[in-house]
Amino acid sequence: MTQRALVTGATGYIGGRLVPELLAAGYDVRCLARDPSRLRDRSWAKDVEIVKGDATDAAAVHAALSGAHVVYYLIHSMWSGSGFEGKDAQAAQTFADGCKAAGVERIVYLGGLADGKDGSALSPHLKSRADVGDILLASGVPTAVLQAAVIMGSGSVSFEMLRYLTERLPVMVTPKWVTTRIQPIAVRDVLHYLVGAATLPPEVSRRFDIGGPDVLTYQEMMQRYAAGSGLRKRIIVRVPVLTPWLSSHWVQVVTPVPNAIARPLVESLRTEVVCSEKDIENWVADPPGGLTGFDRAVALALKKVKDADVTTRWSNASLHGAPSDPLPSDPDWSGGSLHVDEREVPVTVDPARLWRVIEGIGGARGWYSFPLAWAVRGWLDVLVGGVGLTRGRRDPDRLQVGDTLDFWRVEDVLPGRMLRLRAEMRLPGLAWLELGVSTKNGSTLYTQRAIFQPRGLAGQAYWWAVWPFHRFVFGGMARNIIAAAKAG
Repeated sequence: MTQRALVTGATGYIGGRLVPELLAAGYDVRCLARDPSRLRDRSWAKDVEIVKGDATDAAAVHAALSGAHVVYYLIHSMWSGSGFEGKDAQAAQTFADGCKAAGVERIVYLGGLADGKDGSALSPHLKSRADVGDILLASGVPTAVLQAAVIMGSGSVSFEMLRYLTERLPVMVTPKWVTTRIQPIAVRDVLHYLVGAATLPPEVSRRFDIGGPDVLTYQEMMQRYAAGSGLRKRIIVRVPVLTPWLSSHWVQVVTPVPNAIARPLVESLRTEVVCSEKDIENWVADPPGGLTGFDRAVALALKKVKDADVTTRWSNASLHGAPSDPLPSDPDWSGGSLHVDEREVPVTVDPARLWRVIEGIGGARGWYSFPLAWAVRGWLDVLVGGVGLTRGRRDPDRLQVGDTLDFWRVEDVLPGRMLRLRAEMRLPGLAWLELGVSTKNGSTLYTQRAIFQPRGLAGQAYWWAVWPFHRFVFGGMARNIIAAAKAG
C-alpha cells in the first residue's frame, strides 16, 4: 500500500525541496498551506494534493491529517517577528494532538542542532526549536527530531548570508561569534535524512544530530567560501563590542537578510553547534558517495546560482502581509480608501516580447525608471528595518507565485497576461504594483496599476507626499518598459 506523507511548510525552503524527493521515493504527498495559490506554479503541484489550512486551526489540521502515515513538520514562526515562540508552541501542540488522534505512524521534524540539554544557554530561536521538538516527542506518536546547524544550499538563508558577507566585504570588522564552531550540512544531505527518517521503526522516537563531515568556525567558512569562489583571502578583524542587535543591522545592510531574520540567526551563531552523536547512521545509511563536504556544498550552490536553477529560497517564507489582507481584485476593500495610479498605453510590439520584459523586471535589470529614486527607497527601507532591494530574484527570467522580487513579492502571475506584486517594504498601508498585457479593439495594450491602501493618517500623508513623484517614476516605467520591448 502506498504511504501518504503530509508536508507542512511546503511553501518554504526545505519543504519545497522535500516534496519532489518524497514523490520520487514513491509517497503519495499532501501539502498543508495557508495560501495554496503559492504552490500553484511549482513543477510538482499537479502531482500532490494541496489542502488549505492554518497550523493553529485544529479543524483544518484534523482534516489534513486524515489518512496520513507520516507527517513532516517544517513550520517555524521566526519569520513572523516578535512573539514567534508562542506561535511555534501553539502550532506544535495542535499538530501533536492531531497526529495522536488521527493515528499517524510517524512525525519527522527538522529542528536546530543545539537543544540546551547540556545546560548551555540557547538563543530564543534555538530554544523555540528545541521546545517544539519536546512537544512533538511528548505526543505519543513515534517522532524523529532531526537537529541540523547551518544548512548550505543555493537559496538557503545561511548560504545567502555567508555569500554576501564574503563577496561584499574584502575587509570586515566582525564580532566574536565568527570563532564559534559550526558543523554545516548540505541541503541535499538534509533531504536524504528527512526522507529516510520516515522508515524508522516505530520503537525509535528521539532526537538525532545530523551534520556534514566538516567542523568549521564561521571565519573559516568565509575564507573557504572566498577560496572556492575565486576571491582573495578576506581580512577579518574581530572585536568584542558588536552585540547581536548591532550585528543583525550590520548583516541587514550588507546582505539580503532583513533584521527580523538576521537577529535570531546571529544570536544562534553565538552557540556552538556541533554533532554530539551520529546515531542516525544506524538506521539511515549515508547518501551514495557519502556526505557532502563544505567546499563541495558551496561549489554546488554557486553552480545553481550561476545556472539560475534555484528551486526554492529562504525568502519563500512570508515576512509581511497575510492571506487575510485584501487583494486589488477585492470588491469592497474591507471598507478602506484606495489610491490608484493607472496607465494604459497602446503599443506596436509583439505581446510575447512585451511580456518577457514585464516578467524580467527587477533584480539586475532594475525597474525601468529613475534608478536613483528606487535605490534611495531601498536604502530608506533598510534603515527602518525593512528588506530593501537586496533580495533580487530567484530566476532572472521566470517568476512564480510566492517569489520575492527585491522589496516585492509575486502575489499572482498569469503568463503572458498579468503580473501582480505585493509590497514588502515598510509602509503605513498596503501596496501593489500590477503590470499587464491585454488587447482592446484588436490592438495590444500595456497596462500598469500602482495601488495603495493607506493605514490611518500616516498612510494618507505618505500617499500625498510621494504622489508628485509618480509622474516620473511610474510614467517613466511605462515608457521604458515599452521601449525595452521594442528594442528587444
